[in-house]
Amino acid sequence: MDDLLNVEKIESSYDNSQVLFGITIRIGVGEMVTLLGRNGMGKTSTIRSIMGLLKPHSGEIYFKGKAVTGHPSYKVAQEGIGLVPEGRQIFPNLSVVENLVATEANRLSKREPWSVGKVFELFPALKDRKNHMGNQLSGGEQQMLAISRALMTNPELLILDEATEGLAPLIRAEIWKVLETLKSQKQSILVIDKNIDALSRIADRHYIIEKGLVAWSGTSKELSENTVLQERYLGV
Repeated sequence: MDDLLNVEKIESSYDNSQVLFGITIRIGVGEMVTLLGRNGMGKTSTIRSIMGLLKPHSGEIYFKGKAVTGHPSYKVAQEGIGLVPEGRQIFPNLSVVENLVATEANRLSKREPWSVGKVFELFPALKDRKNHMGNQLSGGEQQMLAISRALMTNPELLILDEATEGLAPLIRAEIWKVLETLKSQKQSILVIDKNIDALSRIADRHYIIEKGLVAWSGTSKELSENTVLQERYLGV
């Protein structure tokens, strides 16, 4: 499998506080990979480093074989990485449709790009709320919108930070179903979440982050069968 993203031994800091100590991960084309670990272990910092929101002071990040280490976040996005950030961060004073149109781009000239209509097929609930402002949506609807907004950039890699945190069970199930659909369409995905059962069912491989290092990596089968590993690093 060809690698789409290679993160090689990156070290990153906030001011004088180092948070990453040599993170190495890879994601293949069409693969769904997770970052797991307890809060404060470096998962979001890894994503921020990939997206150019936190500049590594050591190591390299390659996307499609091209070094993107420390590039501004808008340039990283233009290379084909779409981010669904923790906290959603939708535009509260724009309607659902306006949120979607605001990020619409097909820089990679995909033959069948994402459109407002295709997004509404993926998330029918958004169609029913298409004229509502972002701040009028429920938390679950805002997360659907955040995912849809990222898809409208037609990314080669979709990154989700805390994909289902704080959502009702029915909404979580819908998000997992959508991610499963995207994976079946060969969308490459990197996801942070705490739902081990859902992630083990859908994802191909996993990385467990502990104190800014990769403490373990392996397949879904290996993760599911290793309850000692889950108890040690994930608090399951």
